[in-house]
Amino acid sequence: MEFACGFVYVPQRPRAIKRSALLPPVNRIRPRSPPPPPPTNSAEARLPKSPQSRPKVIEQLENSEEVKKAVKPTPFYGNAEIHNKASTRDFPAQLTSRKTALLPPHMRPPADAYELPTELRVRPRDPNGGGAGGAGLGAQAPVPPLPPRPSFMKLIPEYLVLFPEPDSSPSTSRKSLSDTTLVASKRSGDTGPLPGNPNVLLVSLGKLLSEERAPTAQGEPASCSRCGSVLDSCNEVSECYFCRPWRQTRTAGPPPGPRDALFLLRPGEEPRCAADAPLLFCIDISGSMSIASEVSEGEDAVHKTRLQFVQDAVWQCLQSLGELRPHMRVGLVTFNHQVTMHGNDRFTLRSLSGAELTDPHFLKETAAGVPTPAPLSQTKRYLQRQVMDLSDGGTTALGPAALLTIAMASRHPGSKVIICTDGKANSELGNLEVEDSDTRTLLSSTIFYQDLGDYAADHGVTVSVLSIQGTDCRLDELGRLADRTGGEVVIASPKRLHQEFEQMIENKMVASHCTATLLLPQLLRTRGEKEAVHKGTRAVGNVGPDTEITLQFGAKEHDDEASALGAGSRVAIQLQVRYRQRKGETMLRVITACRDVTDDSSAALSSLSLAIVQLNSSQASAALAVRGRFLDARREAEQQRKLMERAIEQNDNADDHHTYQRWRESMEPIYSDGEGGTRPVTDTGAALFYSMKRSNRKTIMMKRKHTA
Repeated sequence: MEFACGFVYVPQRPRAIKRSALLPPVNRIRPRSPPPPPPTNSAEARLPKSPQSRPKVIEQLENSEEVKKAVKPTPFYGNAEIHNKASTRDFPAQLTSRKTALLPPHMRPPADAYELPTELRVRPRDPNGGGAGGAGLGAQAPVPPLPPRPSFMKLIPEYLVLFPEPDSSPSTSRKSLSDTTLVASKRSGDTGPLPGNPNVLLVSLGKLLSEERAPTAQGEPASCSRCGSVLDSCNEVSECYFCRPWRQTRTAGPPPGPRDALFLLRPGEEPRCAADAPLLFCIDISGSMSIASEVSEGEDAVHKTRLQFVQDAVWQCLQSLGELRPHMRVGLVTFNHQVTMHGNDRFTLRSLSGAELTDPHFLKETAAGVPTPAPLSQTKRYLQRQVMDLSDGGTTALGPAALLTIAMASRHPGSKVIICTDGKANSELGNLEVEDSDTRTLLSSTIFYQDLGDYAADHGVTVSVLSIQGTDCRLDELGRLADRTGGEVVIASPKRLHQEFEQMIENKMVASHCTATLLLPQLLRTRGEKEAVHKGTRAVGNVGPDTEITLQFGAKEHDDEASALGAGSRVAIQLQVRYRQRKGETMLRVITACRDVTDDSSAALSSLSLAIVQLNSSQASAALAVRGRFLDARREAEQQRKLMERAIEQNDNADDHHTYQRWRESMEPIYSDGEGGTRPVTDTGAALFYSMKRSNRKTIMMKRKHTA
């Protein structure tokens, strides 16, 4: 497994402090002793020496006639007259009372003494501009009196002031808030919280499960009874690292045990023969397949129907498979208003129609009685003749035909089913030719294809769906079959049907019944379509050579305990992959990795892999889009886009700029399709979303080279 970021990034949580709005600013410190008395022999001595530093507001107030009549120039220390009774005789009594009225009642000094609390004392202001006074106050000019407080402001309001975590050094604790803000603004591109989520895990399942390795142990490993984590293959787990509180986890450190282990879970299980897995074609021969289009053959232009294009493509596939893989078993099922199972010399044709196509249990029982197709070395000519004798007509019983074909293939894990159609299913079972307003029928069909996909994945069957260009098949619903089983959803022109059939056949299956489980410490959580606390499981189903999945995780949000997971911590992350090999052995691969935790945005961006983040964004956004959650899909893509732009701005890599632009072009369907609807508007949009959901780094690179 690969991490997009070199660290586990946990953004720093600010510490909240409540302060009254009437308290002095945090950068003002009152003096511990009163300043020396002002000179009394000259009124000019009371004036400030640096008029350039006086606030503009005070200068405007002093120039007004009303203030000149009521206020005389006073020294900066407004309460100095209390300590110099001789000087107070020169000031009006009205001014003295107003000076003390500037403070709240609980802060007013007594008549005979002046003693402020320690935290409210300030140092004297240097008349030359130095000292610890507030920045920008300038010379000590008088401040006009405040008006009386209204009755509705008797209560002192409290505001929330955010400060960063205090530093251990005394000099840092004395820094003013303005200084901290200035430093943060200068380095906002490096130290600010990151948008999106850099904590992305990439698992190359095709490569991981196809590695030739001898099992290190046989049987079920010792694991936690609560979360199922595997920490030691030999000893029983007494205290689980992933279940205990973080305080104990941080003290104990990363767990012991294997970092990469392979287990054969059922040693006595009898292996099966992978060569027995058949390939079944499920072909539409309804009336819409009679629509013809003009194509050129050499110098001549001819008209062919859609059915004729399909017949030619299947015939060529049988011809090439018979020469290269004569041991392969191939079957044929066709459907219009009835479903026909084409046999061989030892099995006659059998058709189902009417009420037989509305009972799923009857269809499964019928499929169980159909014998497994013989090798192509025995049936190639017979199948080619059956294919070329097909004729079009009738409605489209796609739902019953798909159920029957998948049930026939389910007896042999590793089988493949290719469904080729040009229209919407319109029979009672799995009907897709309904309006969006008919929610009851549409929901019933959605559940039907979802359950059928789960049934195929549970039995190790890969289903691919191929539709003909220019038609509407409701691929957003029908594509659930392919998406759940690891198959493909393709829209092909009539002339390219043969190439698409060949590509679907060549996609070999490495493993089946695959599930990936991610285990995290208590203060971390998985993120995705189905979120858990600290354990997430992804049902993958069938795995091909290039299958790659991405998983997101991060710190808990709105949790006070999550602040304990700070920089300098080290966490362990465990990945468990359960699968079944093509020969039938049930395996468990366990990989445990330790990662350092950081809250440094710059360090996280420097180690960020844009390729993994881009793949995760494509997969996660497409997974939301195929479910009709377009706003969530765009929001997910937008957050990761900001993260990638932040990384590109900091790292300034030309290759990153190029790959980012290509990724933006590939994400265009997320922003353009499905405006205002609950599903993709066209089959083209659905096919793109399903393709993005099962994409990998190899396909993304191929698209970039194709568009470059």
